Amino acid sequence: MSAAGEAPAAERDRAGGNGHGGRGNGARARSSLRAIIGPVSAEGLRPDLALVADWIPRASRVLDLGCGDGSLLAYLRKAKQCQGYGVEIDDAQVLACVERGVDVIQRNIEDGLDLFSRTRFDVVVLSMAIQATHQTERVLREMSEIGTEGIVSLPNFGHWTHSLSLLRGRMPVSRELPYAWYDTPNLHMATVRDFEDLLAKLDLQVTASAFLANGVPVRLWPSGRATQAIYRFRRR
Repeated sequence: MSAAGEAPAAERDRAGGNGHGGRGNGARARSSLRAIIGPVSAEGLRPDLALVADWIPRASRVLDLGCGDGSLLAYLRKAKQCQGYGVEIDDAQVLACVERGVDVIQRNIEDGLDLFSRTRFDVVVLSMAIQATHQTERVLREMSEIGTEGIVSLPNFGHWTHSLSLLRGRMPVSRELPYAWYDTPNLHMATVRDFEDLLAKLDLQVTASAFLANGVPVRLWPSGRATQAIYRFRRR
């Protein structure tokens, strides 16, 4: 399958590369997501992925970075006739993608997305992984270069319980941040406003946003009450 014509390098790299963000960190970061995002939705997707799927138009060409077990792409293919690729680091997750029939490339996205330089996607997704990237600005820029739209979800480190921990002189350790400061896979801890400022700095325009707390939508004071933020954006 081709996401938009040809992606010859994708076939060459299908079984190669180092994976996203460091093999241990990426897998460990995802292992704690259940506490952040809550139960699966009626579609069999996590609530955040169900929302992302709702934002993606039918028959879109989709690139899912850090795609996990491929559940989002599998759903989009079946329910919305979308096509595309997943990019994933973890061996077990790559195998799960293959078992779902999802085209997946095992590669470190921070090595660059140059293999897709001649491929144009309608939507590029990065779900709950941007906080584990080293070159966050580069990743966002490249997403906007190869995709008409980008969708990013991230944990909100501005949640009120985290602020309370800092006031007590301690780094937050909670359901949303289950690791000690010296053992966390998260490299960049951003609040809702921090991430919005970064998008503005990169001249990326937010076209939609949503906020969840354990899978439930948050509308009142999301910067302090949401455990997760989801943004849809495009180049200005």
